[in-house]
Amino acid sequence: MKQYELIVGLEVHCQLATRSKLFCACATDGFGEAPNSRICPVCTAQPGVLPVLNAQAVELAYRAALALECRLNARSIFARKNYFYPDLPKAYQISQYDQPFSEHGKLLIRPKGAAPKTVRLTRIHMEEDAGKLLHEMGALKIDGSLVDLNRAGIPLIEIVSEPDIRTSEEAYAYLTSLKEVIQFVGASRCDMEKGEMRCDANVSVRPLGQEKLGTRAEIKNLNSFKNVKDAIDHEFRRQVELVESGGRVVQETRLWNAEKQATVSMRSKEDAHDYRYFPDPDLVPLTAAPERVAALKASMPELPSAMRARFTSELGLSEYDAEVLTGDRALAAFFERAVLEAPKAAKTVANLLATELLARLNAEGKGADAAPFPPAHLGRLAGLVADGTLSSKGAKDVFARMWETGKDPRTLVSDLGLSQVSDDKQVLEWVTQALAANAKAAADLRGGKDAAIGAIVGAVMKLSKGKANPALVNKLIKEAVKA
Repeated sequence: MKQYELIVGLEVHCQLATRSKLFCACATDGFGEAPNSRICPVCTAQPGVLPVLNAQAVELAYRAALALECRLNARSIFARKNYFYPDLPKAYQISQYDQPFSEHGKLLIRPKGAAPKTVRLTRIHMEEDAGKLLHEMGALKIDGSLVDLNRAGIPLIEIVSEPDIRTSEEAYAYLTSLKEVIQFVGASRCDMEKGEMRCDANVSVRPLGQEKLGTRAEIKNLNSFKNVKDAIDHEFRRQVELVESGGRVVQETRLWNAEKQATVSMRSKEDAHDYRYFPDPDLVPLTAAPERVAALKASMPELPSAMRARFTSELGLSEYDAEVLTGDRALAAFFERAVLEAPKAAKTVANLLATELLARLNAEGKGADAAPFPPAHLGRLAGLVADGTLSSKGAKDVFARMWETGKDPRTLVSDLGLSQVSDDKQVLEWVTQALAANAKAAADLRGGKDAAIGAIVGAVMKLSKGKANPALVNKLIKEAVKA
């Protein structure tokens, strides 16, 4: 398959983080709620109703476009995309077509094991979501289908990339970076389990060196980054095998079957003219007022890429640590507030956050904003380790109690009697006893066998019940054997 090149373009739908729908006042929190409990005459298309554009949805959409370096068009138009499907009550979807609100953006991605790469964005446009067809209810199969319109009218942005992606790893990196940016600016929560982020992949192949793009197949509604990666890999193999056997790739929409690890044909792929787009007569053109755009730009938060650079250059974190911390906006904010308590112990804060806090949060399926103690507590705990009051093992013990009780770590250190001993006189007394009790190890250490220090350190820690400062223990042992 080395003689063929994979070409991928992605279309990503993100649900805007509004409390109400795009053209009516119905709540957007319908996930898990009773079917058709978040509907009204507008989103169910009753006769005589008119849409009213949600101003907050527009603001969030513009924030996403600015973060992705898109050009904001001074004027954009909402259009009707006409097609019939049972979950589309109007028999058309209000979307944007030839005059979207933003175009020509870009996103820097960092594929695993490869150099960073910029993926161009064709456009971002706003549209409303359709409803959902239910073919079963729990374990009960339905004889037919039921329609739930809770999602009808949910505000979306569709982010369309150019066909710049060449591997499934690049697609994965693109989605990861896109999710980070969209979450950081607060445009969407991007919770894929709730359908707040969905992806369609346009996949084609062409012989290496050929400029013309091959016929593409669209894989619809991929609901996890792993599924996107697996579906692209499978579709590449399928198309190459089809071409090499003398067949022809047809333009069609396909679905991903995760159980069979295969794409299956759904329907022939429509072209734009099949939807008979025309401007929606009920909605006026959308104008990007310069003063509103300037205010939005001024309110934009620091983006993940800039934050990573600052964490490495100013706080001395590794690129890996910085990437972990900026993978989620709430996590990055938790870290920054924690560091305020221990500005010289940023690395210790990062270690505690990654090894202790994230492990517990991930086990419970929660985010950083659900931690049972404030960020300042984590910073104070890191400060106790940095100033020698607490050993790394003691820090784990204190963290566990802090997680259970929410108490300040300084109080817990006192309550648990875990203060680390850094008094030279006391530690030297333990070192002297350990050297006397471990004569062979002491002799080996004096003879140049550095590994022998481990037995002596272990003896000191046993004598001190784990409270001796390890760095001081090592220093005094080395000084003692040289004397």
